[in-house]
Order: sequence, then structure tokens, then C-alpha cells
Amino acid sequence: MATYSSNDFRPGLKIMFEGEPYAIESSEFVKPGKGQAFARVKMRRLLTGSRVEKTFKSTDSAEGADVMDTNLSYLYNDGEFYHFMHQESFEQFPVEEKTVGEAAKWLQDNAECIVTLWNGRPIAVQPPNFIEAEIVETDPGLKGDTAGTGGKPAKLSTGAVVKVPLFVQEGEVVKVDTRSGEYVSRVK
Repeated sequence: MATYSSNDFRPGLKIMFEGEPYAIESSEFVKPGKGQAFARVKMRRLLTGSRVEKTFKSTDSAEGADVMDTNLSYLYNDGEFYHFMHQESFEQFPVEEKTVGEAAKWLQDNAECIVTLWNGRPIAVQPPNFIEAEIVETDPGLKGDTAGTGGKPAKLSTGAVVKVPLFVQEGEVVKVDTRSGEYVSRVK
């Protein structure tokens, strides 16, 4: 695997740290006026999802993680595992609920997800960047109720709650950005 120096660390890079795969979420390279330069890195442990902050000297390096991102289709949840399938080989991967984590609220049948595999085992699930889902519950927007933020909470068919504009009604289909959890538009 490739070796990366600390000034090569970028968000999204997956490295091995203390014998486990980590994904870098943010990296800030600092050059103090006096002393050695260093990188302040926030990273997520892929096996558990926990976040870690670590400081690397400019001379430090890390090996790239031997992980593989694969496009898999979400099939169903049996209460214990979320099941995904590879579209070409039809191989199925059961994924534990704790591994799916926050992505669970964005999963829809046949959604193309990026599943990270380490030694053939699923360790992270990334839902599609955008989903279209029906609003199953929201308060009606009252005429003239525009003071304040101009938004209201709405529960989607996937179970997620997002803030939508006042004109959006129950039963409508909306497009949502899963990375930020924000409403994008109505779907015609």
C-alpha cells in the first residue's frame, strides 16, 4: 500500500493508524513561527465510527488503508442486519446496525450505497448523496406565517426528519441532500 506523509493528508483519505483503518475528516497543516510544522487531523475510526483528534509531526507518515469502496444496492433490514447486494455478482453482504449508523435514516429499497470493505468485511456505509422521499408527516403551513426562519420540520418515508419550506405539504416528494440533511427541492 502507498505511504502518505502528514502534509498529504486530505479529507476522505483512508489510512492505517494503530493497526486499524481510519478515514480522515479534516486536516489542518500548521507552521508555527518557532518549532516544527505539524498537521492537526480529525479522523473517524472505520470499525466503530468513533472520532479521534491526533497531531502528526511534518516528518510522520501513515500507510494507506487496504480498504475497498464498492457500490452495493440496499435490499432490506431484517431487524438485526441491513442487507446489501453487489449488482454484477449478486453477492450479498449483511451489515450490522452499528456499522450502518446514521446512514440508516436515508436508506431506501434499491438505493446505490458506497460500502467500504476491509478484509471482505463491511465496515462503513455511505448513502447516496441525494434521495427523493415522500413527506409522511408535517404541520400545514399557515398563510402569513413567514416570520422567523421560514421552515418547518417534516418526517420523510425513510424516517429522517428534515426542515422544509412552509409551502411543502404532506404527501409531496422532496429531494434531500443526505450529507447535510437539508431540503434541496420538490420533485414534480
